[in-house]
Amino acid sequence: MLEHGGRLRKAAHDYGIAEADWLDLSSGLAPWPFPIPEIPLRAWARLPETDDGLEQAACDYYGAAQVLPVAGSQMAIQLLPRLRRAGKVGVLSPCYAEHAEAWRRSGYIVREVLEQEVEFFLDSLDVLVVVNPNNPTGLSLTPARLLDWHARLARRGGWLVVDEAFMDNTPQLSLAPHAHQVGLIVLRSFGKFFGLAGVRLGFVLAERKLLKLLAEQVGPWAVSGPTRVLGQACLQDTEGHTRQRIRSDEASERLAALLERYGFKPQGGCALFQWLITEHAEMLHEFMARRGILLRIFTHNSSLRFGLPADAAQETRLEQALIAFAKDHP
Repeated sequence: MLEHGGRLRKAAHDYGIAEADWLDLSSGLAPWPFPIPEIPLRAWARLPETDDGLEQAACDYYGAAQVLPVAGSQMAIQLLPRLRRAGKVGVLSPCYAEHAEAWRRSGYIVREVLEQEVEFFLDSLDVLVVVNPNNPTGLSLTPARLLDWHARLARRGGWLVVDEAFMDNTPQLSLAPHAHQVGLIVLRSFGKFFGLAGVRLGFVLAERKLLKLLAEQVGPWAVSGPTRVLGQACLQDTEGHTRQRIRSDEASERLAALLERYGFKPQGGCALFQWLITEHAEMLHEFMARRGILLRIFTHNSSLRFGLPADAAQETRLEQALIAFAKDHP
């Protein structure tokens, strides 16, 4: 199993600090969960059905022609390699590590490429995987550039897989409206923007034939009845979407300014996190953890990802810890 953020229970054990006393900034999740609707008893008592309105609500929200609900986009990441024969896969890196891992485990030759290397390698690849906006760097690529890559891949029967887990704040940059095209697969995460990661819900946007093949791999009833009710309610909450976009954009800007104020100007980020490369990454991660503030560390490139503080009190707590670090490490 790969390392991920959000392992609060382990941190509580390792540092001897109760879970309730932590400020967990290790996951790129909106810290304001959408309200949970009333779940009717029948959603718990009956097998889920696919004509309850969830798919249509997702199509409307994403602007897609058709979708396949899955138990979190992680499920799709692990199953997509089953739908092709072995070949060469490029993964625009650094990014969410599960992408490269899933293709490697399925026997593909995987090359992790930098943004400036894609043009050189693209015509030798069968599949290109891009996280947009990227996690953890925050790199955002234009639809025009991605659609050009898709066209070049599709001419040879290749795929462009775009993981849009952090796209909700910038829907105008999404490839969802184009996902009906052969060879273009868009993954959307529900838990991050809606602040409900424990729900385990995601969507695959693609042409109908591919979604049918993927559905056979997913199997029946992959998304529970209560999750379908909750997901539909959140996807239709247009006022909630506007409120969430505004407060996450503002919180992300304040977080970037706060980090820069104490000498840690982020190298990237998006509406739900900021990303910092620093030679002091491990030292800062440890310093914060001993004060009950959990960050996400990436040791291979000495970087840290900071999730959003939920309110002024949490921002103040982070600021005080940054001040203390600056005094101890002038």
